Amino acid sequence: MILEDLTEVRERVQEQLAQRKHRIHVCVAAGCLSAGSDEVLQALRDSVKKRGMEEQCLVKSVGCIGPCFGGPAVAVETDRVLYCGVKREDSDEIIEHLGGEPVQRLAFPLDDPFFERQQKVVLENCGSINPEDIDDYIAAKGYHALFKVLSFMTPAEVIEEMAKSGLRGRGGAGYPAGLKWTTVAKAGRQQKYVVCNADEGDPGAFMDRSVLTSDPHRVLEGMAIAAYAVGANKGYIYVRAEFPLSIQRLRKAIKQAEATTFLGHQIMGTTFDFHVEIRVGAGAFVCGEETALIASIEGKRGTPRPRPPYPAESGLWGHSTLINNVETFANVPTIVRNGGDWFAAIGTERSKGTKVFALAGHIRHSGLIEVPMGMTLREIVYDIGGGIPGGREFKAVQTGGPSGGCIPAEHLDAPVEYESLAALGSIMGSGGMVVINDATSMVDVARYFMEFCMTESCGKCVPCRVGTAQMHDLLAKILRGEANGDDIKLLEELGDLLRNASLCGLGQSAPNPVFSTLRFFRHEYDAHLNGAAKEIRGRDAK
Repeated sequence: MILEDLTEVRERVQEQLAQRKHRIHVCVAAGCLSAGSDEVLQALRDSVKKRGMEEQCLVKSVGCIGPCFGGPAVAVETDRVLYCGVKREDSDEIIEHLGGEPVQRLAFPLDDPFFERQQKVVLENCGSINPEDIDDYIAAKGYHALFKVLSFMTPAEVIEEMAKSGLRGRGGAGYPAGLKWTTVAKAGRQQKYVVCNADEGDPGAFMDRSVLTSDPHRVLEGMAIAAYAVGANKGYIYVRAEFPLSIQRLRKAIKQAEATTFLGHQIMGTTFDFHVEIRVGAGAFVCGEETALIASIEGKRGTPRPRPPYPAESGLWGHSTLINNVETFANVPTIVRNGGDWFAAIGTERSKGTKVFALAGHIRHSGLIEVPMGMTLREIVYDIGGGIPGGREFKAVQTGGPSGGCIPAEHLDAPVEYESLAALGSIMGSGGMVVINDATSMVDVARYFMEFCMTESCGKCVPCRVGTAQMHDLLAKILRGEANGDDIKLLEELGDLLRNASLCGLGQSAPNPVFSTLRFFRHEYDAHLNGAAKEIRGRDAK
């Protein structure tokens, strides 16, 4: 397929859309599907059919629209109306109001800060294209970036553009993508691999699976561009088995891309080959760590190994391997189309571009959001998220999952960027953001995350295997009101031991929620020591 073919598909799809007076988008991402959006989709189509409006009205399945607090979500694109909490019984009323006044009891304003304060790059197609229709993706300029690099750019020029963009890995570490790509490209003419880490396991996180279920071709295009840049001809997407919808849509997208020469042998009529396979993980959290992920793909037990050598030097089966996560690859096509300078103009000096977050917890407007780097936590929680429901007060926001920390109200004006969050004892992570209200015990929050790390430890190294269990027991002892000051000191000593002696990032970062809560909420720990903590106790410790 060449540029003329891409243009023909794009014009054909746009012409078909223009012929429909009414266009209705129904979210069929995992969250809305679990709330019954498939039934809403069928009910709307039935309502259109019985009115004889098939030629006038298109009812289309799309990816995540964003407001997960109001699923199933239905957007009437031609009327610029969004309906939340739609049920199949509402379908006739929605169709009857097309082109007129919206159904007010279901309507959510599109000029609400939830939408207005976002800037979508990775999510630009989510909620507007059918994730199972490759023509829809092409009509949204899909695979145009791949055509551009294969036709007009050398591999070195692609990497230069990535370096210019300032894109940093969105999986948590924030390593510059351009540097990592350069390392793999310089590995010579040996066999190389490109791996997409889609093993999203943080509690409360749903960014990567939402992108995969809403815009899978975008990730495949990003991987193909990366493979061309570093000299790889084989790719793997590592997805955990708990995400069956992501796996289903990825498989369909790969077949479609192979049938249209965007993947496979002699891509787009060139000499470039790139084949992609899906590897389904068994759900071990530690397999999100890159060396454990590699072991799992190779068919071994998913346990980490010491680094160096890093995967860029010796990865899959001992060969140079480029590993990035879903969001990192999803940024690549837009950077190639618009240029590295365009991307670098978004965000801050140290953290370029945008970041996708799964906003969850004690928040009015939970959902999938994308904001420019540098936006403050206060703006995310109160403008986009709508604040704390139920008359409660904000206490903390937890970022970075089990590896992150809890940030209190006095630091709500901190910008969302890698270094700023690290200075507060937290991390950007892959994008989980859990809001916590004042009815929650922060000691119990720390215990919860330590229990998670204890359960998910692979057990290979003693500091993590034994240390997480000991820290969890101490936290439970504190919550029961049986601890003393020496137990707090021991908790801190164990945390330092885990940080310095654990084999991989799971153990090294496991103490982060404990340290951040000790730093900002020490009074809650002290209150448990003297038995005055009934009001902040949380659920009973076990």
